[in-house]
Amino acid sequence: MLINICIMLSRDSSNDGQGDTVSLSMSVSELDDSGEGKGKKKRGRPGKQGVRPPLKKARRSPVDKGGRRANGVAHQNGEGTDPSTLFEVVKQGKSAMQSVIDDWIESYKQDRDLALLDLINFFIHCSGCKGTVRIEMFRNMQNAEIIRKMTEEFDEDSGDYPLTMAGPQWKKFRYNFCEFIMVLVRQCQYSIIYDEYMMDTVISLLTGLSDSQVRAFRHTSTLAAMKLMTALVNVALNLSINQDNTQRQYEAERNKVAGKRANEKLELLLEKRKELQENQDEIENMMNSIFKGIFVHRYRDAIAEIRAICIEEIGVWMKLYSDAFLNDSYLKYVGWTLHDRQGEVRLKCLKALQTLYTNRELYPKLELFTNRFKDRIVSMTLDKEYDVAVEAIRLVTLILHGSEDALSNEDCENVYHLVYSAHRPVAVAAGEFLHRKLFSRHDPQAEEALAKRRGRNSPNGNLIRMLVLFFLESELHEHAAYLVDSLWDSSQDLLKDWDCMVELLLEDPLQGEEVLGDRHESALIELMVCTIRQAAEAHPPVGRGTGKRVLTAKEKKTQIDDKNRLTEHLIVALPMLLSKYQTDAEKVANLLQVPQYFDLEVYSSGRMEKHLDALLKQIRVVVDKHTEMEVLEACSKTYSILCSEEYTIMNRVDIARSQLIDELMDRFAHSVEDLLQEGDEADDDDIYNVLSTLKKLTAFHNAHDLTKWDLFKNCYRLLKMGIEQGSMPEQIAVQALQCSHYSILWQLVKITEGCQSKYYNDYGDIIKETLSKARQMDKIQCAKTLILSLQQLFNELIQDQGPNLDRTSSHVSGIKELARRFALTFGLDQIKTREAVATLHKDGIEFAFKVPNPKGPEYPPPNLAFLEVLCEFSSKLLRQDKKTVHSYLEKFMTEYMMERREDVWLPLIAYRNSLLTGGDDDRLSVTTGASSTSKASTVRSKRGRPPQHKRRPEEEAVEGSWVMRNDTLQTPGALHTPQLTSTALRENPRQAADHIPDQDSSEPGSEPDYMHNPQMQMSWLDQQKMEEVNRKERGGMNYMKSRSGGVRQQVRGLMEDDAEPIFEDVMMSSRGQLEDMNEEFEDTMVIDLPASRNRRERAELRPDFFDSTAIMEDDAGFGMQMF
Repeated sequence: MLINICIMLSRDSSNDGQGDTVSLSMSVSELDDSGEGKGKKKRGRPGKQGVRPPLKKARRSPVDKGGRRANGVAHQNGEGTDPSTLFEVVKQGKSAMQSVIDDWIESYKQDRDLALLDLINFFIHCSGCKGTVRIEMFRNMQNAEIIRKMTEEFDEDSGDYPLTMAGPQWKKFRYNFCEFIMVLVRQCQYSIIYDEYMMDTVISLLTGLSDSQVRAFRHTSTLAAMKLMTALVNVALNLSINQDNTQRQYEAERNKVAGKRANEKLELLLEKRKELQENQDEIENMMNSIFKGIFVHRYRDAIAEIRAICIEEIGVWMKLYSDAFLNDSYLKYVGWTLHDRQGEVRLKCLKALQTLYTNRELYPKLELFTNRFKDRIVSMTLDKEYDVAVEAIRLVTLILHGSEDALSNEDCENVYHLVYSAHRPVAVAAGEFLHRKLFSRHDPQAEEALAKRRGRNSPNGNLIRMLVLFFLESELHEHAAYLVDSLWDSSQDLLKDWDCMVELLLEDPLQGEEVLGDRHESALIELMVCTIRQAAEAHPPVGRGTGKRVLTAKEKKTQIDDKNRLTEHLIVALPMLLSKYQTDAEKVANLLQVPQYFDLEVYSSGRMEKHLDALLKQIRVVVDKHTEMEVLEACSKTYSILCSEEYTIMNRVDIARSQLIDELMDRFAHSVEDLLQEGDEADDDDIYNVLSTLKKLTAFHNAHDLTKWDLFKNCYRLLKMGIEQGSMPEQIAVQALQCSHYSILWQLVKITEGCQSKYYNDYGDIIKETLSKARQMDKIQCAKTLILSLQQLFNELIQDQGPNLDRTSSHVSGIKELARRFALTFGLDQIKTREAVATLHKDGIEFAFKVPNPKGPEYPPPNLAFLEVLCEFSSKLLRQDKKTVHSYLEKFMTEYMMERREDVWLPLIAYRNSLLTGGDDDRLSVTTGASSTSKASTVRSKRGRPPQHKRRPEEEAVEGSWVMRNDTLQTPGALHTPQLTSTALRENPRQAADHIPDQDSSEPGSEPDYMHNPQMQMSWLDQQKMEEVNRKERGGMNYMKSRSGGVRQQVRGLMEDDAEPIFEDVMMSSRGQLEDMNEEFEDTMVIDLPASRNRRERAELRPDFFDSTAIMEDDAGFGMQMF
């Protein structure tokens, strides 16, 4: 044993003297503590079972590959192609992580200080710090001093750091960063992590960084520490498994008879078990340091994302190593954080608990936690964050699955009503809970006996009855479609059992079976119709979801199969159901909705015309018996669907419909004659005969063209009699007017279809001539009118689709196409339309930026997409005017907008590019508008600005003609948005009030204002150019002033302008911060932790990590009894 230790020490000869002394002293102390004289084995020495053998050939580290090192700082090679630091390697993610770690391990074996320095700088750089820890700092400075030094190296102008930066590269960086830590521990688990140097250094550094006031340090180090803890948990779990296996082998060998027992093997197994126990103790000490030094402080950090990281990882530990972590001492942290004010943290808590409750073997260990925090979890089903509410419902479902008695009836009722929620994910989750509670509990023996039965005697028979009772007791009868949709994913077998539903409605109850009452039958019919609609349309009802989505191939096949099956079941049963309930208006109105979901080709392809005749007969009976408009409109709609020309049954249905209308018309004509003859002496029967028949004809005339029966004539006679005599009943007058209205509409349809093409041609010519005359009268006002019409169309699109427009949709393309055609109306002479086009761009820019985004300046304005429409007019600007318009655009832009490249900012990018294109080229010809750019000018643009050409006289004359016009930024008689337009957005009243001009002042653009304001006498383009000249002059003057101020004043000014680094006070030992933190938890618990000790004090006072009494003593600091 001692020889092995000496060999190990000789292999560590490359380490510094201090490291060797530590190893030697530790080994000697272990030898002294051994009672057998053999001493403890050096942990992780090579050559033993379960230990990774040393690599045969040493590989160079990433630093060695990239270049040489000076003072512990890595540099890139001359080509600058290979990454030279661990941070760059992980950031690029091009190398296999295991290869990177193996290279670092080899460098650690050669010089562990330099290798650890690489690892320290890796964590520093991953935090976004530009500073670098050098070798002399690492050897001579404490962690607190190093962290303070690195804090000074932070970029004060930016709050971003790798973990918060946007973009695909940085999203991948987070994954690579976590993988690096996990692989590092996995590759070092057999040797290096037990040397009491590497892990102590890393844990000490991460502990110090996690206490920093700098958010980037705190966030990055917390994530690293939690992933490091997870990796150590995996190591501890493997060690525990190996210990159990070794113990079993030892017991098996020891129990053998004396002759077959191998004493040498027993000694080896004892030695191995002892080594594994030592390694286990060492890993537990590491985990204890991380948990007590980092987790217990950061799980209540001021930053929600940091709190979420802690809760997510403790859930992983409990799942991986439940024997050590799944107890009340650790579950309490998750329970407390259920009251966090941030939905992100609450969501992590629920998901962590879901992974535990999914394993039913762990449920006994969760029993005390369930009793303590069940009420909080149930209340979270009503969380204001929908994602949190969904996960809370799923967790409650898992609790119910683990124990039927865990939830009270009141708890269940709180979840039941959520099936009627308008938010579909919440409703579907509640539907799964309802299915689990009510529809999945059966007696196995009884279910097996009923499994072969069908219809009302099948297992679904009682469940359908239970569903009807639930629907009626919920007292939300008008939401049957919502209930069906909520249960659709979890209870499809039940909801698609139309055979059972029909039998319950048609057949008489069996002996001893409860009879369905009238309310129950109405509810069952309503639920059945909703299931039929859901199966046939394959999308949620109105109010659930954002609209119809494209079905996948599998969903489309399921839809077709369901439609065929429901048609097969109900095409025979529907006439019988109508016959049974023909006198009940509510039931009949629901049942008449069913044919629209049939595959109507089955009537002819399946030779089921007799069932069609039976259906038409029952519909005619219903029309005769009912005068309710709801029933009559349902009959009319059914006839309209069956009479569709795409089906072969159309002729048969059309004959039946014509016979019905003929009969109604004869009855109506006779009743009208009787009423007109009786006059004032007409009795109630005469009035009822006219009114009932007229109602039926009106309902049919709404969906069918009945003009050949000339209903208008008799309706006119009734109305004329009412006007002349004044004795016509109001209901008859209303129905006669309605029927006359339908007659006129059907006549208009015929007229419109005949002359539609001529109408559109004449209308187009009128619009073209109107635009031409308007342009001749005032080009600028005409341009304003064009841009206003585009703005109104854009506003209407925003109102219909919301602010997140699909720029590839046909509606947006239509507006862009209209803008392109408007642009063509300006012609080829850009000089004549110069002011009008510039004014159009000005109005368009102001419209795009006038309404800020309510979410904040970092989000695009709601009208920003209008700039993509405005791009269609950029080609009509002169090149010199493009610069002016671009300068005006920049007045509305912030630096943040200029740097954005996301899709939502593409309209701004496209518009800027359209203005910058050709902006530096030679000017257009002032006579033809053609470009005079040559190859030589292209070369000049690369080397520098070409010399200023002398302006031609004709150009000066033309420019002078529009420069001196009195068309201004605010023209007299400004064009306002029409009051009666339906496309104008409603403005905030406060914002509208801010724009109301002073009534006492003269109107902008009026004649007095024009005479007294010199700037009103020049065009908008000239004003922009003048502002540009003034801005350059002011810049020159400010530069001369700053030069004359002296270097000292300049340096002082720079120091005063620099902002102080933004630090967040998150030291939770502060009493004020503790009170603020308590507000983060919406619970009655008072959380009051003692002041945190520094790292050295914590190292001296390390309680046993797995001692439950030590953990519970820490609870006393919270000032409450948890369990």
